[in-house]
Amino acid sequence: MAITTPNRSESTSMPGALLTPGEVAAMFRVDPKTVTRWAQAGKLSAVRTLGGHRRFHENEVRQLLTGVPQQRSDV
Repeated sequence: MAITTPNRSESTSMPGALLTPGEVAAMFRVDPKTVTRWAQAGKLSAVRTLGGHRRFHENEVRQLLTGVPQQRSDV
């Protein structure tokens, strides 16, 4: 019996999708270790997988992202 898992593009479009620290870091343009520190400090809630890895709720991350000022492209 084969177990199939959806690819990343399918899973991130589903409501309540979970993101890896790397994916969250790319959204905020920070290092993945920074995202881990945010989780340890309680600034961002994380879910642990059975393997002990952190995953972050996409909805929460997107809400936080809307509060982050965007980079200006003045040249």
